[in-house]
Amino acid sequence: MATYNKRGYKPKTKVEKEVEEIEDSTTAEVFASLDEGASKTEEWVEKNQKAIFGVIIGILVIALGYIAYGKFIKEPKIEEAANELANAQEDFTTALETTNTNVKDSLYNVALQGSGGKYGLLEIAEEYSGTPSANLAHYYAGMSYLEMKDYKNAISHLEDFSSDDMILAPLAKGAIGDAFMQLDQADQALSYYEQAFKVNTNDFTTPRFLFKAAVAAIDLGKNDVAISYLNRIKDEFEKSDYASQVDLYLGRAQAGN
Repeated sequence: MATYNKRGYKPKTKVEKEVEEIEDSTTAEVFASLDEGASKTEEWVEKNQKAIFGVIIGILVIALGYIAYGKFIKEPKIEEAANELANAQEDFTTALETTNTNVKDSLYNVALQGSGGKYGLLEIAEEYSGTPSANLAHYYAGMSYLEMKDYKNAISHLEDFSSDDMILAPLAKGAIGDAFMQLDQADQALSYYEQAFKVNTNDFTTPRFLFKAAVAAIDLGKNDVAISYLNRIKDEFEKSDYASQVDLYLGRAQAGN
């Protein structure tokens, strides 16, 4: 039977045949190695399947436990804490708004300690630790103690409060500054006033704590610092309640230089 080569066909050289044989051999070895590895893996899985299933079950139990904790423990706890805080907030607001100075401290104490079987701010902060309501309870407790002139407890609770809120966050820092000023620790007060106005910039808290920082700086003899803060009020917050007092304190700071 006649044979023929396709047009352009070129017989393989001896070297090309040897390379092809080597490649075929290498490929066979790779597949043999893979088959051997797969076989060993199957053997290992078979021998250790109880341990593997144990790990998988353990992971599932942890995941389901976390979901159950959130659904049946954490969420109800958050809701319960919010209900308790609503009552304590009402007591705090009553104390804040009363014009009778003789009963103010008593009303703040009710907010702190609770009444009528309801938790006060202190119990909420402790019993519902880790919830948003417990965090807010620290804020209201700190403010209550500040109004009651219990400055150390005010600082303690306000330092336990954390927030990204553009008003509450600077108010809490500034209130700590107020407490330190009352304790004649103007250096600490200045630090917290500076933190307060640096949290964010707004027309309500920023000029307030720039002004208080300037006053504390004058008290410490840091007149250049005071001048810079007072000038910022003049330049950026000329319509604020503190702008009218700037010139008076600027004069004091400049006279001290």
